[in-house]
Amino acid sequence: MKVYTYSEARQQLAGLLERARCEGVVRIRRRDGQTFVLQPEKMEHSGFDVVGLDLELSREEIVALVREGRERLPAGLGAAPAPRRRMRKAV
Repeated sequence: MKVYTYSEARQQLAGLLERARCEGVVRIRRRDGQTFVLQPEKMEHSGFDVVGLDLELSREEIVALVREGRERLPAGLGAAPAPRRRMRKAV
């Protein structure tokens, strides 16, 4: 990995940022010998971050589509049973 001087880094900042994005890290050394690491910040994305679609479906239409899809499943592959609820003690 190449180590850049402070002067080089100052002159080529845009290029260094791109290199850090591609390679993960760039080192910069000052005259006094101190070395600094420039690296991109980790983005916290979820696999569930997706753009929604406005299909202009009502709640009832969506529920009907889900039920229809479940009816088409082979036996044994339907929806999982609902979890059991704890019974509250009578006071």
